[in-house]
Amino acid sequence: MALARRVFDAPRVRRHDGLRSFLVAAWLGWQIESNWADPFLFAVYTIARPLASVLILVVMYAVITDSAFGQPIFPYIYLGNALYILVGQVITGVSWAVIDDREHYRVAKYLHTAPIDGYAYLFGRGVARLLIGTISVLIVIAFGMVLFRLPIRLDTVDWPLFLFSTALGVAALAGLGAIMGAWTMTMARHFWSVGEAVAGALYLFSGAIFPLDLLPAWLRPLGFALPVTYWLEAARRALLGPQAHGFPTLAGLTNAQLLGILAAFAVVLLVSSRLFYGRALHAAKERGLIDIETGY
Repeated sequence: MALARRVFDAPRVRRHDGLRSFLVAAWLGWQIESNWADPFLFAVYTIARPLASVLILVVMYAVITDSAFGQPIFPYIYLGNALYILVGQVITGVSWAVIDDREHYRVAKYLHTAPIDGYAYLFGRGVARLLIGTISVLIVIAFGMVLFRLPIRLDTVDWPLFLFSTALGVAALAGLGAIMGAWTMTMARHFWSVGEAVAGALYLFSGAIFPLDLLPAWLRPLGFALPVTYWLEAARRALLGPQAHGFPTLAGLTNAQLLGILAAFAVVLLVSSRLFYGRALHAAKERGLIDIETGY
């Protein structure tokens, strides 16, 4: 608490509404996400949940392929599933903040009358889910390296490509999450699963567990229109090296082209989310939906 107070009282933070709103929301989000249980139980949940999820996929793969874990497709699927944890956490983390504040804590009307930047607040609330998702991804990848001998060597990983592509991918996902959150503000009913529904749809069409070439030809353009597709490709290349190029989906694109496409997605989604948030907030106020409580 003392450290948080020093950060919030820093002159630069106090002068910048957006930065102050973001940092306070990030601190608040972490308190909400981590304070529901004692630290030990929270740590067990953070570790057990992603491992249980990935083991389901591993068992399915083992049954279908007769335990062919040495095939190149296995690390492709395993890493796609592991990295995809961030997709769900970022999109739902940002968009769920609207539902949480409006339905659970019933403070939405106070937030939107307080001197804060509501757009920056949404991103701050998503930081806690991002941190939890990052921890889960690292645990799942380390688990795969030890138990299933994933061909990942830390000394050969292309760290600049991995970190830069992940930063751009998270930025694009945060923009998409903000759009979902803004859309949620304008909905009076049936908004509970908007973020999860979008994240689930992206799982199928982004090449997370199989190359897009396996989709019907008329569905492939949808996969190429998603930023997650390019982020997963870049991350796999960074972690697996030449082995990742054995899959033909995006083999024709260089690493620089992948990063360029990701940067374009990030800029477009962030700018669009800012504009959409302003319009959605105005519409929600006009329709009296800022502090609506559905009761279910």
